[in-house]
Amino acid sequence: MLPLLLAGFGTGLSLIVAIGSQNAFLLQQGLRGGVVTPLVVICAVSDLVLIGLGVSGIGAVIERWPTAIGVIAVGGGLFLLGYGALAARRAFRRSVMTVGEDRTPLRKAVLACVAFTWLNPHVYLDTVLLLGSVAVAHGDGRWLFGLGAGIASAVWFSALGFGAKKLAGVFARPAAWRVLDVVIAVTMTGLGATMLLSHV
Repeated sequence: MLPLLLAGFGTGLSLIVAIGSQNAFLLQQGLRGGVVTPLVVICAVSDLVLIGLGVSGIGAVIERWPTAIGVIAVGGGLFLLGYGALAARRAFRRSVMTVGEDRTPLRKAVLACVAFTWLNPHVYLDTVLLLGSVAVAHGDGRWLFGLGAGIASAVWFSALGFGAKKLAGVFARPAAWRVLDVVIAVTMTGLGATMLLSHV
């Protein structure tokens, strides 16, 4: 039981811990000092649902309909390009944000978090297809493996969202916010362009 949970935890963590649109957004919201609990819940629960679909074998069905992933990729690509443009605009304006300023209303933040999660085709590839296929290889233990991956997701998003405040000292300087926004702009634009170029 424990080996399967640990295997799922390690595999899930290796896929989740990377500089991506969802992680960058959650880190940014945590630094702004807003309410991150619903955002962490959305990210973790969404991953759990997608991992569950993969473990149940839905991944094989999705592989037969690549058009669906293509549509999601185009929508997600456009969304990421737009968000990247906003981050670039923030990075080069005179007035920069400071720690504790919540410039994003909760409703808007929740909608953006849902978009970052469900309009990203890589989420489906990592959770439904990749994790799903690895889990199925464990036979009857696939659900324990999937549970371990789901726990890894919850731990990572909680650490990222709630732990962002630990960086308050670093982001007390305006220059740090500019660097973060530049990184976010480059990340979002790069991912968005890659999605569009690979599916258009």
